[in-house]
Amino acid sequence: MFGAGVSGQHPPPTEETIQTEADPIESSARDGWALIGRQMMAQKWGLLAGAGAGLAWTLAKVSVPKLVELAIDKGIEAGNAREVTRYGWLIALAGLVAAAFTGLRRYSAFREARYAEAVLRDRLFAHLQRLHFAYHDGQQTGQLMSRANNDLQQIQNAVVLVPLTIANITTVLAVFLILVMIDPVLTVLALGSLPAVNVLAKRFSTRLHPTMVGVQQESAELSAVVEETVAGIRVVKGFAAEDTQARRLRKEADDLYEVSMEGARIRSIYWPALELLPNVGLIMVLGYGGHQVINGHLALGSLVAFNAYVVLLVWPLRMLGWIVAMSQRAAASAQRVYEVLVTDPEVTDPGHPKPLPATGGEVRFNDVRFAYTPGGRPVLDGFDLNIPAGQTIALVGATASGKSTVAKLLPRFYDIDQGSISLDGIDVREVKLTELRGAVGLVFEETFLFSDTIAANIAFAEPDAPREAIERAARLAGAHEFIAELPHGYETEIGERGFSLSGGQRQRIAIARAILVDPRVLILDDATSAVDPTKEHEIRDALTEVMRNRTTIVIAHRPATIALAERVVLIGDGRIVADGTHAGLLVSSPAYREVLAAAAARAEQARHAALEGVDQ
Repeated sequence: MFGAGVSGQHPPPTEETIQTEADPIESSARDGWALIGRQMMAQKWGLLAGAGAGLAWTLAKVSVPKLVELAIDKGIEAGNAREVTRYGWLIALAGLVAAAFTGLRRYSAFREARYAEAVLRDRLFAHLQRLHFAYHDGQQTGQLMSRANNDLQQIQNAVVLVPLTIANITTVLAVFLILVMIDPVLTVLALGSLPAVNVLAKRFSTRLHPTMVGVQQESAELSAVVEETVAGIRVVKGFAAEDTQARRLRKEADDLYEVSMEGARIRSIYWPALELLPNVGLIMVLGYGGHQVINGHLALGSLVAFNAYVVLLVWPLRMLGWIVAMSQRAAASAQRVYEVLVTDPEVTDPGHPKPLPATGGEVRFNDVRFAYTPGGRPVLDGFDLNIPAGQTIALVGATASGKSTVAKLLPRFYDIDQGSISLDGIDVREVKLTELRGAVGLVFEETFLFSDTIAANIAFAEPDAPREAIERAARLAGAHEFIAELPHGYETEIGERGFSLSGGQRQRIAIARAILVDPRVLILDDATSAVDPTKEHEIRDALTEVMRNRTTIVIAHRPATIALAERVVLIGDGRIVADGTHAGLLVSSPAYREVLAAAAARAEQARHAALEGVDQ
């Protein structure tokens, strides 16, 4: 989808070419045009080369009718066979020149267009990776994919048009001057329809732009439904919801059809007139010019050349409607891309980052307040927690108590509203993001693996890691045994998101992935939830080794997993309500016992549901 290769004379996109606008402003069609314009300015020399080839093509094409005129007047009319032959060769030469520069012009146009598409795609992808979690929380994947594919394709089409349009405009201007020199009256008759063409083209553009914006938006909505259905196909099939998704798709497809047909209706109104009007001039030329030749006021060769020049004008003028439609669609697409590029990341590197100490792992939350939405109900409110380096703690709490939020705030996936979070005495907002996230390893409850080999997934953060390090991480995570039994071992390709593996196998690989980077703080967010309780001891034994002398935060609800921790912290209403050992809290905290009982009840219900599913 992203990162298209770039060929031709351009260097690959660099950090200098992948810059984004800093100040977000209200998006409009003007912003879309500005984005296209800035990209074209960055490629001005390549576009000028294409325009130069277009000018040479224009010169060759425009010379042909003049050569025909001279061949008729100096050769055919004068009965001079040598002149006819000479001008015939000149016409052939002009045709060869036009053909050569047609190829060069088109190559230049498509080279610049593909380069613009590649640069903007790389720029968009880089910016999407910089954007904060909250932005992605509110965006549909299909919408972003549509911007990265369909919208950039439309922008590419606009760049293709630049050299072609310049050549067409030059052709029109050159032909106009020649026509005036041949006969001003004939010129007025031939081009008298141009003002009407201009007015129609302007109205066409004004009416078409909102429709093109709608087409791109509806295309994105359709892509979102397809993406969600494919990504969630197991849920769709599990709930027999194929008809529901089919109805959603039909609705979006119908909406896209309607807005596309509106665009087609607009084109059907304006395009016939835009194609007809230039031909009206040709009829006028034949009527008036023919009488001029008969009366001896105009040479036959001049009339033939004049008609040839008028015919030469028909195609550029006919293209006007197509160019307007393509440019409006490109502007609408560029507007949608611009909306992403001007979104500022809310979580960024500090201006003057502080380095973390060489070793450590002390974590401190001080009076932390955080809500996922501005002004919303805080998930954490007055949260205080101090974890000495090397200690293992378990965070326990009811559903939506804020346990996972703690795990997301330490590596700065979100910035807090109040208070501070520090790692080894340094506020995490003062640490460079890559260094901070390299120091904090996470294993989420929802495991995501990539469509690659098992070895590549484990070495995701360190692609050049030696095989020994990969296997060591797998052994520590309790994954080596089942990996070794696979047909190709560590080189086994796994399907999208790793669904070819069991939930427990995916989580072991995810744990190995986190272990490989050797973080000073390891966060296990319910990392054993997908493991069968009868086999949980295998991972527990492995985790005991992994957690030794490493600060570890275990978010769990199973007593066996909680027992891995030296210390247990109970969270409720956004703050700590109990702190102690597992055995101590079982005796002293009714709230702790209630949370464990509720978790056990949910696990039992899930087990019964799974058994019923097997029986059916």
